[in-house]
Amino acid sequence: MTDGTTLWSTEQGLRALPEQLKGFGLMHVAMRRDAARLTAAARRGAAGSSAALAEWFGRLRAVIDWHHHSEDEILWPYLRGRVAGFDGSGVLEEDHEALDASMRRVAGVLGSGLRAELPEAAEAFESLVREHLRHEEPVVFPALAGLPVDEYLRVERRIIGSAPTQVMTYLQPWMFDGADAASVRAVSATIPAPVRLLGRTVLDRRYRRGLAAVL
Repeated sequence: MTDGTTLWSTEQGLRALPEQLKGFGLMHVAMRRDAARLTAAARRGAAGSSAALAEWFGRLRAVIDWHHHSEDEILWPYLRGRVAGFDGSGVLEEDHEALDASMRRVAGVLGSGLRAELPEAAEAFESLVREHLRHEEPVVFPALAGLPVDEYLRVERRIIGSAPTQVMTYLQPWMFDGADAASVRAVSATIPAPVRLLGRTVLDRRYRRGLAAVL
């Protein structure tokens, strides 16, 4: 039997998600992917290039920080007012605080060059990311899927509109890194053509250069 947690999880991909939620789902996939990349880099001693790794992690941290603040400040209040019985935002906000602390620790270790501490800090961060998404997805995805598509897309535009420039110039190639073609097509359809082209060319090249530090 498939329980609600499994049904709405993106751990095995996005096939179970409605088309309009695939952009949201890709962010979760990307968070798990990069948390795992950080752990792998730490275990093999990649902190030898600590400045480049710290720069890469700084961009990841900025995206996650924005994603969580937009949920706390826009999405959770909206769902509490719109979806009967919506619950869980308190636990999710606590998760966000724990992740903030974990990201500060990773950034501090990278900034200090204390390579011996990085594997533990990275593994704790990855564990928190995975645990948080297991809490969030079975609560939030069903609530969002119950909204009319046009209403959801209006809320999504508000959230995207809250992103700072640093995040906006990173978001598209970060989300699409390793994503399946069907999900990329579905999400690309909601992105204005000039922005989509920029994301696939200039911004993607910049993104790929930054990946060298962790890959």
